[in-house]
Amino acid sequence: MSRFDTFDELYLSTLERVNHHYEFENSPRGYFEREIIGFSCKLTNPLSRYCFHPMRKQNIIFNYAEALWYLSGKNDLEFISRYAPSIAKYSADGKTLPGTGYGLKLLHFGESDLNQISRAVDIIKNDDADSKRVFLQIFSADEDIYKTNIDVSCTLGLQLLLRAGKLHMVAYMRANDAYIGMLGDIFSFTFIQEFIASMLDCEVGQYTHNVGSIHIYQHNQKKVQSILDNRFETFETTYPPPVMPKSDFSVISKVLEYEKKIHHSEFSLDDINQLPLDEYWIEILRLFKVNDYLKNEKSVPDRLIESILPFHRSFLLNKIS
Repeated sequence: MSRFDTFDELYLSTLERVNHHYEFENSPRGYFEREIIGFSCKLTNPLSRYCFHPMRKQNIIFNYAEALWYLSGKNDLEFISRYAPSIAKYSADGKTLPGTGYGLKLLHFGESDLNQISRAVDIIKNDDADSKRVFLQIFSADEDIYKTNIDVSCTLGLQLLLRAGKLHMVAYMRANDAYIGMLGDIFSFTFIQEFIASMLDCEVGQYTHNVGSIHIYQHNQKKVQSILDNRFETFETTYPPPVMPKSDFSVISKVLEYEKKIHHSEFSLDDINQLPLDEYWIEILRLFKVNDYLKNEKSVPDRLIESILPFHRSFLLNKIS
């Protein structure tokens, strides 16, 4: 299994492997792709969940929004479409994303309305710290997997293992788009990993990514090749990535409550800066304030851009330039 210290290395290596050393060319549901079956890799530092290639233009605002959407326990289209309007085309009823919206399954699973994350924390804390049973199930056997359904869970589940004082995560996916999907998925899953580690008051361990079918669609192959042809380009900064403080679901609820006020233009930058939250979460809310300007096609004030931490600012400027 390939091991990488940073997601940036993992991402470029995966694109190279799938685009140039693929096993199959096929067209499920009419979408032509290059594919490798049975793919695995390991990220030794899950906090390095960012791609620094300037041509990829990672949308970190969406990445944080998606991760918080999962931790909200909801699968509503309204929230996530504020950060990715095009995602609406995958909603059959125009209101929900039952396949893509993992949050409902993570926090309200089945008839028992099970919060799988809370149960995971309880097992590790109070039942068996060395357990191999702690698994967050996402894909369900009762999902409609016929091709008429355009929103099926790509992720089977996430396994958590506490070893030597560090929380490790192993992800299992039935399918993963190496160019688009993998970037967002690994960001969100390692964010959840870090969140649970903060609840357990332990360090973050390794992250392992397992995929049944990893692929690159034909319409993205030229973009992928352009990235690979310029693989040594980077805007990586000397600033370290942010580290999540000790948190719990009450913090997530507050952040989402404030996000809603930002969405309704009720919060100024000064209001955000004065919120009773750790700077880590205030920074994410500043990014959401930037998104509020962008989605309304307004210029982002210089003062707001300058308030963003240098690490995030480099991604922001690369995205909107």
